[in-house]
Amino acid sequence: MLSPTRAAMHLDLADLRLFIHVAEAPSLTQGARRAHLSLTAASTRIKSLETRLDARLLYRNSRGVELTPAGRRLLEHARQVMRQVDSLKNDFADGSTGTTGHIRIFANTTAVTEFMPEILARFLAGRPGVTVDLQERLTRDIIRGVMDGSTDLGITAGPINAPGLERLHFSTDRLVLAVPTVHPLAARGRVTLDDTLRYPHISLHEGSTMLTFLREQVENRGAGLILRIQVSSFEAICRMVEAGVGIGVIPESAARRHRRTMELSIVELDEPWAVRERDLLVRELEALPACVRALVDAVRAYGEQTAAHAAGGAASPAKD
Repeated sequence: MLSPTRAAMHLDLADLRLFIHVAEAPSLTQGARRAHLSLTAASTRIKSLETRLDARLLYRNSRGVELTPAGRRLLEHARQVMRQVDSLKNDFADGSTGTTGHIRIFANTTAVTEFMPEILARFLAGRPGVTVDLQERLTRDIIRGVMDGSTDLGITAGPINAPGLERLHFSTDRLVLAVPTVHPLAARGRVTLDDTLRYPHISLHEGSTMLTFLREQVENRGAGLILRIQVSSFEAICRMVEAGVGIGVIPESAARRHRRTMELSIVELDEPWAVRERDLLVRELEALPACVRALVDAVRAYGEQTAAHAAGGAASPAKD
């Protein structure tokens, strides 16, 4: 809330957008480039903004810039203001139909590598005016991103704590164990995580939500995970499993798809966390731009159609 002495303060939308660019870069040079300004012009605008707010917003150092506490507060407000401005523009332009706009998505590994490419391909094919920034993030960073407005949409799997956010369930998946067809565990109907820990695992890359989650489960048991090799996709995990390199914990949807073309066995994981509910996270659905709401509808429809297909219903997810 502005004090009476600052009630007449003038804040330029271009300055707020520049500040967001600098904060997210995070460097003045990169922020200026994103805002299509010279470094000198960007520096002058930031200093003017600090003067008008009577607060230091950035710490400048050799590595770039770091937000001060006042800068973090401004960033939150600036993102809210720009979301409202974008929403207003959409409501009075082609965006009201969801055919223009930009969407930023923070999602877990499975979403980024498995189903979102398919959904986005169909969604964007009919919306040439929409652009998307899809980023893989850890669950805690997804939640934080939606809360502070640095992303429009979050996609998570499994139990989460996200008070104040809207959670929109759209599908359910299960983690399973992929093993070579001649592996000792292949004949088992189901196994626990403890049963797998004596064997070398194949996992996704460092920083992936799947590896982070699996390590947490192993560490909760006071045990360690034997990693034979780390790869970049579930398909690569399955290829390594087929070759007899090791075993891997992956989503059942991915395991069944790749088993059609590879020799591997799928073993059920007898763990309470193996069944994972997938959610879309938003701050306020009705306040989102039309293009984001349209994508939410597309993801939820895909989830419903995929569930129907798995139960023997529709032959394949319908085109968006």
